[in-house]
Amino acid sequence: MHVLRLCSVYEPPASALTGRGVGFDPIGGMQNHTAQLSRALDRLGVRQTVVTTRPLTASATSPLGEHGQVIRLGLPIRLCRQFYGLSAWRRLRHLTEDADLVHAHVGEDLAMLPLALRAAALAAAPLVVTVHCSLRHTLQVDGPRSLLLKTFGGTLEAYGLGRAAAVITLTDRLRRALPGHNVHVVPSGIGGEFTGECGTGTAATGLPEDVPGPRIGYVGRLHKQKDVDALLQGFALLTSAAAGHLVIVGDGPERVRLRRLAARLRIADRTHFVGFVPHARIPAVLRDLDVLVLPSRYEELGSVLLEAMYAQVPIVASGVGGVPELIEHRHSGLLVPPASPPLLAAAIHELLIDPKRAEAMAGRAHERVREQTWDKLVHRVLEVYRSVTPASSLALTSRDA
Repeated sequence: MHVLRLCSVYEPPASALTGRGVGFDPIGGMQNHTAQLSRALDRLGVRQTVVTTRPLTASATSPLGEHGQVIRLGLPIRLCRQFYGLSAWRRLRHLTEDADLVHAHVGEDLAMLPLALRAAALAAAPLVVTVHCSLRHTLQVDGPRSLLLKTFGGTLEAYGLGRAAAVITLTDRLRRALPGHNVHVVPSGIGGEFTGECGTGTAATGLPEDVPGPRIGYVGRLHKQKDVDALLQGFALLTSAAAGHLVIVGDGPERVRLRRLAARLRIADRTHFVGFVPHARIPAVLRDLDVLVLPSRYEELGSVLLEAMYAQVPIVASGVGGVPELIEHRHSGLLVPPASPPLLAAAIHELLIDPKRAEAMAGRAHERVREQTWDKLVHRVLEVYRSVTPASSLALTSRDA
C-alpha cells in the first residue's frame, strides 16, 4: 500500500530549531501529529511519500523510516508557505505515480484542498482528509486575514470535504458539525517519547537552572492564535511569592513582541523564554512544571494538552473548540474563557494553593488519555483507509496490522 501524504507543515530536522530556520514556524500540533502518524504507519509496513514545505537547513528529500520518504518543496522565504503549493502542483503527476490513497492534512492553508483533489484525480485514488483546524467551525475572526480565511476558505473547505472519500476529525464536536456519513474521529495521540523512559531533572529539560518553583509553563508556538499575551497579563496579576516563575517553551513570530510585553508588565525577571525544545525532550519539560497553561483564542484540540495530561501536569486552558471535550472543568483541569487574564490568573492561583487537589485533577486527566497512544490510534487510521480502498491495494510492505 502506498499513501501519498500532503501536509503544509511537517516535523522539521533538528537543525531548523535554531537560527534562521525558526522563522518557518517549525513546531506545532500538526507537525507532531503527521510525523507520529507517519512513523506508526511505517512500523506497520505502510509505504508513504510525504510532501511538505522545506524550512531552511532541511534537505529536499529524506528517508521516512524503512518504507517511505519525505519530499520538501518551496522557496527559502516565509511568505505564503514558501509557495510550496505551486511547486507541488507542477510535480503532481510524478508524485502520484502508483499512489493507492491520498491523505491530506488541512488547517489554515488554502492551497491544500485544491492540491489534494488534483492529486487524487491524477492517481485515480480515494482522498482522505484530516481536519486539524476547520476554517468554518474552529477559526475565530479577529482581523482581515481570519475573515478571508473563514469566508473564502470556509467555502473551499466545504467543497473539498464534500468530495473526499473519508474525513477524519480530531474531536466529536467537529464530527457532528460536518455533513456526510463517512466522517471518523481519530484524535492526536501520545508518542513513544512519552510512553518510554525519560529523565525529569532540570538538565534534561533545558530550562534555566535558576528557575525556582512553582513553575507555570506554556509549551507551543508563539503565535497570535495562542494568545500568550493573556498568559503574561494574567501572570502579572499574581504576586511573585505566590506565582513563582513563568516558563515559555517555544518560538515563533510573536517572540520579540511578547518579550517587550513582559518588560512593560514588569515580569521580565520572572519570565523565561526558553525557545524551541526538541519534541523528544518535551516529556521532561512538562514533568518539570507545576502548571501547564494553554490560553488559545481558538483550538480544535491542542496536542500539548494531551501530552500534559499523560505526564500528569495540572492544566489551565481556554474552554474553546474541542478542548472541553478533552478536559472536564474542575474534574481533570480548569477551563476559562479566552482572552480573560483575571480569570486565567485566578485559575492558576487555585491550582498552586491547593497542590493536592491539583494532583488529583492531573491523575484523573492521565486516566482519560492513557490509552490514547499512537501505537493504538494508528489502527483506527488504517480502518479508515480500508473503508475507502480496494482490498487489492491493502497489502502492507511488512507485517500487517
